[in-house]
Amino acid sequence: MSSEKDLKAWVADAITAFANASDLESLKNARLAHTGDKSPISQASRSLGSLPNEERASVGKVIGDAKNEIALALAQRTEDLEAQRDAKVLLEEVVDVTLPALHAHQGGLHPITIIKNEISDFFIAQGYSVAEGPELEAEWLNFDALNIPADHPARTMQDTFFVEPIGSGLVLRTHTSPVQIRTMLENEPPIYVICPGRTFRADELDATHTPVFHQVEGLVVDRGITMAHLKGTLDLFAQKMFGDTAITRLRPSFFPFTEPSAEVDVFFNGRWIEWGGCGMVNTKVLAACGVDSEIYSGFAFGMGLERTLMVRHGIKDMHDIVEGDLRFSRAFGVGL
Repeated sequence: MSSEKDLKAWVADAITAFANASDLESLKNARLAHTGDKSPISQASRSLGSLPNEERASVGKVIGDAKNEIALALAQRTEDLEAQRDAKVLLEEVVDVTLPALHAHQGGLHPITIIKNEISDFFIAQGYSVAEGPELEAEWLNFDALNIPADHPARTMQDTFFVEPIGSGLVLRTHTSPVQIRTMLENEPPIYVICPGRTFRADELDATHTPVFHQVEGLVVDRGITMAHLKGTLDLFAQKMFGDTAITRLRPSFFPFTEPSAEVDVFFNGRWIEWGGCGMVNTKVLAACGVDSEIYSGFAFGMGLERTLMVRHGIKDMHDIVEGDLRFSRAFGVGL
């Protein structure tokens, strides 16, 4: 068994080794050497079991005091070296606040989604609801229920994407008007609804056309609805989209699903610009949906979102909207 003199020497050696450690790594090595399983103090502690019972308590106390002294010296040196390390980090890793910041690009919504949400929020505030429907639509809902006859040019392969087999009666919807039909079939008047969504037509992609585009259509069916209500709604809508000075005008036109029908122009940036179509809901359409035209009347309107975006922001080429260039999209902000 080691003597008390040996224990004091081991303690002194440990304290000296800890003091000479220049960093935390070298202190770790010194700790293993003087407190690890192979260190003299640890071996002395394990040998207590071989001592007689009457000696074990007194010798154990001496060894325990020596181990505590070593642990205290280790803790003090660890604290000193950690403080030195932290001070060095603060000195060497100081942040240069004059350097330009690195800005990570945020994700965001596409400009079409942003304007769709803006329009939806506007009409919701007016008391409308927002309705959506499938993009793969029944031919009856896309054409027949809207009073579009079988020989209408819009039903030819040049304008409509038909789904094979042709006898399936399915098409990629050419407008969001089928959502209006679904709404009238499923709900009793009064009806105040807008129908935003993606539509498809067999157009070539050029500066002003795209085969996949977005619309927002509005439908109101209630007692006593007139063209005056339609004009007032369009004026408010135009002011929301193009500013408080925007006004609209209606030019007589023809659509199978409205009677009378009109083209909508908006006065913006000093000129009249064609914006969309509108009219009073044709009584044949109301009848197809089970709405009594003797009691109810209604109006409908529809605008292209791409068209609205291009007019409002002076965009000249449809390619900018559809090609996904982030330099274009970032100009509109995150939109969240």
